[in-house]
Amino acid sequence: MTAARLDAIDIRILDAIQRDGRITKLALAEAVGLSPTPCWMRLRKLEKAGIVSGYHAKVAIRSIAPVATVMMEVTLANHRQADFDRFEKAIRDIPEIIACWSLGGGVDYILKVMTRDIDAYQRLVDSLLEREIGIDRYFTYIVTKTVKDDIVLPIGALVQPI
Repeated sequence: MTAARLDAIDIRILDAIQRDGRITKLALAEAVGLSPTPCWMRLRKLEKAGIVSGYHAKVAIRSIAPVATVMMEVTLANHRQADFDRFEKAIRDIPEIIACWSLGGGVDYILKVMTRDIDAYQRLVDSLLEREIGIDRYFTYIVTKTVKDDIVLPIGALVQPI
């Protein structure tokens, strides 16, 4: 099942479960206009096809601990595939780096980093630099306020049903 083969019901299922991953079988069926068994079978197909890749809880971390959120631009010294591979391998296992995007243009990567405070962020950067993973330069942007941090994808706007 590919994105091009999703119909309007599949899209409604995806929209509903990403808004509420704990939705009951009955409530999901009602929300998308199907009876429970066919709805559940469609959801299972979406899961088996890898379109639904998991279910997660969104934790309001600031309600339990102070955190510093930092966006970090990274430019590598060299641009061979091995350089990109080395950098990506190194940052994958660092839990404080919660997102990393490879970019085209003047910057190689944007990282989203969450630490206890700015001192912890600087210690993390120092450790990255000591590991010699190819960082030529980096720029730090401290998030002062979260305006929007939506994990719900606009599926209806992105996917055209068959």
